[in-house]
Amino acid sequence: MNKLYLWGGVLTAFLVGATYLAIGTTKGGLNDDMINTLAVAGAIAIAVIAIWVSIKYVRQMQNDTAGGELSKEEWDGIREYYNDVPMGWAVVFIALTIWGLWYWIVGYPVNAFSQLGQYNAEVADANKKFEKKYANLSPEELKKMGKQVFLAECQVCHDSLGYGNKGRAANLHQRIEEKSVKYVITHGSNNKLLGFESPMPDRTGLVNMNTGAPISDAEIDVVAKYVANGFNGAGADVFAGVCSQCHGPDGRGIEGVAPNIREFTPKLIKNVLTNGKKGAIGVMPAINRINDKQKEAVAAYIISLSKEGE
Repeated sequence: MNKLYLWGGVLTAFLVGATYLAIGTTKGGLNDDMINTLAVAGAIAIAVIAIWVSIKYVRQMQNDTAGGELSKEEWDGIREYYNDVPMGWAVVFIALTIWGLWYWIVGYPVNAFSQLGQYNAEVADANKKFEKKYANLSPEELKKMGKQVFLAECQVCHDSLGYGNKGRAANLHQRIEEKSVKYVITHGSNNKLLGFESPMPDRTGLVNMNTGAPISDAEIDVVAKYVANGFNGAGADVFAGVCSQCHGPDGRGIEGVAPNIREFTPKLIKNVLTNGKKGAIGVMPAINRINDKQKEAVAAYIISLSKEGE
């Protein structure tokens, strides 16, 4: 027996056996369950057909030789035959085209009902009602809502008090930490902190306007401490020469150019929640399970954390 057929038989037996072990021996198995039975039958049929059709064409490639009338045109010494498309391929192509048109127009038209569409519509409707109900919250009520959302969505990484879970996430009691400043200066940033693509270049694109030279390691160290320390201490001259061009002379950012790095703002926090963020600690995923009002509330709560002790 040809080895190709032998291995085809072995693979077929393995796939059929694995399918049976995965479904047939589980609790409930195929007992009186037509859906499971049809699914398993379909899986076995697909496996068997795929394997033996593949073997057929592999054997055909091994044994068949090309023939027919050669074309006059050639490309790099290669000429094609004027052979018709195989009837089987033509029939399958036409059948799939007809089936595809039926599927999209008659069987499951794009404007037909779907559970996913219904779910999305219900979520959108619920969010509208939520926004309307809580449209006029006082600052204290907004902060209270934000705390509840924070405890439900954010504390798993930032801990319940927002201190960052021993360095596993950002400490939300301060705008930015020294290691984060160093990371952004060294690697650049493209976290959509403004709500759109506005990449900050890495250190190779940062020049101290006071000296005309690229920013140095020593300057990175001193300006990182300066920013993380609330814009206090040494480093003001480096910030003025390098960072103020985009972040403004006071670090509160320039609209459409760079974010506020002195303090948290509602817009900044909402953008981080919506788009996620990559930094010195790792990657924070986007949190889009909550609606815009809840993001606004979380922002109010985080801003209150950062102002504690002032």
